[in-house]
Amino acid sequence: MDRDVEILQALGDPTRLRLLNLLEQAREICVCELVDALQVPQYKASRHLQVLTNAGWLEDHRRGKWVYYRISTRLRPFQHDLLRAIGRLREGREDFRQDEARAGRRLMLRRDGLCCVGLVSKIGAATVPTSRQAQAQETR
Repeated sequence: MDRDVEILQALGDPTRLRLLNLLEQAREICVCELVDALQVPQYKASRHLQVLTNAGWLEDHRRGKWVYYRISTRLRPFQHDLLRAIGRLREGREDFRQDEARAGRRLMLRRDGLCCVGLVSKIGAATVPTSRQAQAQETR
């Protein structure tokens, strides 16, 4: 397949647009954080992340048990233009705004800038620990 076609076809799904929107703003985000923000099953998020990675939109890396994604540092100029266009879609897309609000709440659960919770949907509602709770957990 023509590489330019593959790059453009990767944008042909609403979930992938939502992922790119969040990744463009968050810079780097864990799969479980994306799952919670988009409220999609983990397998669906992973499948769409793989399409975007294969098309050259994303890079991933593992830190311990967490896999983090970010926008590729090797995008071509027209891909940067397309990301700006996706950013301009934000004004008219309620799903983007809802994703951003959920992602903001989810990212507040990070410790030292890293994911430490796993899937909130699997463990129940999570809260940001108070400093006293965080100290108690660290001493255990």
